[in-house]
Amino acid sequence: MDNPLLSPSPLPHGAPCFDRFRPEHYLPAFREAVARGKAEVDAIAGNPEPPTFANTVEALEFAGEDLDRISGIFFNLLEAESDDRMQQTAEEVSPLLTDYEMYVSHNAELFGRIRAVWERRDDLTLARDQRKLLEDCYKRFVRSGALLSDEDKKTYAALEEELSLLELKYGKNVLDATNAFSLHLTEEAELEGLPQYVREPGAQAAREKGLPGWVFDLSHPSYVPFMQYSARADLRERLWRAYNSRALGGPSDNSGLCVRIAELRRRIAQLLGYASWADYALEERMAKDVTTVRSLLDALMTPSLPAARREIADLLAWARTHGYRQEQMLPWDFAWWSERYRAEHFALSDEQLKPYFRLEDCIEAVFGLATRLYGVRFTPRPELPVYHPDVRVYDVSDADGKHLALFYADFFPRKGKRGGAWMTNFRELSAPGGVERRPLVSIVTNFTKPTPDTPSLLTHDELTTFLHEFGHSLHGMLAEGRYPTMTGTNVVRDFVELPSQLMENWAFEPDWLHTFARHWQTGEPIPDALVERLVAARNFHAAYFQVRQLRFGRLDLAWHTLREEVPGQAPGDGPAVLPANAGIPALRLEREALADCATLPDIPGTCISTAFGHIFSGGYSAGYYSYKWAEVLEADAFSLFREKGIFSREAAGSFRRNILAKGGSEDEALLYRRFRGHEPDPDALLKKLEII
Repeated sequence: MDNPLLSPSPLPHGAPCFDRFRPEHYLPAFREAVARGKAEVDAIAGNPEPPTFANTVEALEFAGEDLDRISGIFFNLLEAESDDRMQQTAEEVSPLLTDYEMYVSHNAELFGRIRAVWERRDDLTLARDQRKLLEDCYKRFVRSGALLSDEDKKTYAALEEELSLLELKYGKNVLDATNAFSLHLTEEAELEGLPQYVREPGAQAAREKGLPGWVFDLSHPSYVPFMQYSARADLRERLWRAYNSRALGGPSDNSGLCVRIAELRRRIAQLLGYASWADYALEERMAKDVTTVRSLLDALMTPSLPAARREIADLLAWARTHGYRQEQMLPWDFAWWSERYRAEHFALSDEQLKPYFRLEDCIEAVFGLATRLYGVRFTPRPELPVYHPDVRVYDVSDADGKHLALFYADFFPRKGKRGGAWMTNFRELSAPGGVERRPLVSIVTNFTKPTPDTPSLLTHDELTTFLHEFGHSLHGMLAEGRYPTMTGTNVVRDFVELPSQLMENWAFEPDWLHTFARHWQTGEPIPDALVERLVAARNFHAAYFQVRQLRFGRLDLAWHTLREEVPGQAPGDGPAVLPANAGIPALRLEREALADCATLPDIPGTCISTAFGHIFSGGYSAGYYSYKWAEVLEADAFSLFREKGIFSREAAGSFRRNILAKGGSEDEALLYRRFRGHEPDPDALLKKLEII
């Protein structure tokens, strides 16, 4: 069988041949690529020449090229264009990849050569990025069990294989549980309060299912506006309970998987000599240790929690003057009353804003912002194949015309796509043999779809999300360097959100909004008064949303600071929650972790952990705090643009040189200090949010 996955693409810039890939290609391609990769590793490990940086460390960096290319395609499509066959293939591929990883990381001859180079590092003449690659390579092997005994290596491999399979299963369960629920409405009265822009996609969804009336589901563009605008508290409650009990019980239950995944991670960490998974994970992040993360979360939570509770109390008091009869603000009523409060106090609503944020205009504006700041340009490449008709491709070039990247944008929800929004790469920047291969960058979102009567109109929150993911994309597109594990977004987890969160600031800048925000029907520019109200409302319920994120960070840390009981341990010396064992239910752990920082009532039968894909299947384990860590960096970083001008080429040039271009080629704390000239202060975020 001719397998297009096993050959380099003949298309311009190595664009993937999506039109030629078939489901039956993936598994044979992975098997062949693993075999090729092992042969390359064998050649490095068995090289009769003395080990050098070039013939060992650098050679390993570029080994397994076929496997990297195939993985970049398959696993991105597994998130964006999946089905049962793709999921089954993923389950079959996972053990192959774990076996390959163990073949490399537990290869005694290979590690012996790496160690020999490492021990002579001070005598070698290495460039800065080469020195960093050597350090990263050696530590990666040690952190993958290279120093373990043969028996412990077998245990490590078994734990890793089970963990990778369970993470895949967890993600599949969340997707299945999300797709399994829909709210089918057939009576006009059931739509009370819903604006036309919410009704139309509901009607479209019903038509696609061959049903009369309207269908609303748990995807972000459907769920969020329904909760904001539906005047039917009973329907809001049904939708809220479904969303907040995803994968809790039933055929897609994740409650046991949460416990098992956390337990496997704990066992792996302790096998490697760490007290907990968080201790293991944080060693390679800016925060470095659990104490620092707890200090950050506490420093932000201490002033934010009472402020959030005051916000809720004020909202409840206002709601009661408008007919609300509940003793507490119930969680399915919060968004509804919050939207009404915002509309009255700020004369602002998504319904007012959406007509000015046509997706096509937002795309042009976001690209134009990148041109204004960094000089880069985007040229559509409609002739290049895509994996779904919704996907668009652009050729990204620098101010001097140099090709920088291909950029893929996939904007709309569909059945085979997981919820949320993310940036990824089909291929990282690299330069094997000195020949540069520019990256293939992608963003995937779930924005409001167009209907037969209206184009895709974004909420302001969706525009902010677009800027966020585009910030990640710039980190990839403007990357410089030669080693793929150190370019673009390949930085420590608590640094990677800085470029994305920085970009969000422009969503509230009048001077940028006025360049493109025009009514999609009349062409009238967005009124100054509406922009002023948008800016004034920026920090509406900021403390509540800050606490919400901090709670997620606490919960993540609770799962990943689990350890076995230590005899004689004082209560304050161990994890913030219960000691680990397979008998801890997910619900109990979650309640214990979050009991002292609640803002809305806890509702029995709901659970965050069972659908918390970021930490159980998305790479943020012991790292969810990094959003807040990066917000602190971002609040401080954007102050330079405030000082120099929000379109300042000087500020943007410094950010590009010192942050975007560098990737992980140097210590991230050093890169930030080089850009900003000082250490960031958590108070910068609290002041930005007007909490202090």
